[in-house]
Amino acid sequence: MNYHVDRVNWQQTQKQLKQIRERVFVYEFHMPMEVEFDGLDSHSEHVIISDEKHEPVGTGRLCPDGLISRIAVIQAHRNRSAYSSLLNFLVYIAKERGLNDIFVNCILQEVPNFIESGFLKQGCVFMEAGIPRQKLKCPISSFKTDPFTMLH
Repeated sequence: MNYHVDRVNWQQTQKQLKQIRERVFVYEFHMPMEVEFDGLDSHSEHVIISDEKHEPVGTGRLCPDGLISRIAVIQAHRNRSAYSSLLNFLVYIAKERGLNDIFVNCILQEVPNFIESGFLKQGCVFMEAGIPRQKLKCPISSFKTDPFTMLH
């Protein structure tokens, strides 16, 4: 399936972005609402991914410090193409902003995919809303999307 990713403005599209993130993180993965909506949204760059019918199926954000986060894709579209499209576009925005490094706080089962893609572990495993996570860092110049299959 072909996907289309667009940069969007939080103030103009927050209702749509919140719907996707609530559906994935709050209802499906049981993330508390106050953790999911952490106050960084109005300061971050956001993207939305749409399917061939122009229906929104996912979103992600790039925080000012280079943290790529809140990647949410509805279940029927969780595939390599969707995630690669989102990540590539967020990395493009990071390059455009002049960032040298990008970061992710990923679930432990996804750490090998990120390491294959050029990321290195940063610090210890930590808990977020009862989910163990690892902070990873990657120089933008070393980023590759090939290993990505599914992220949560």
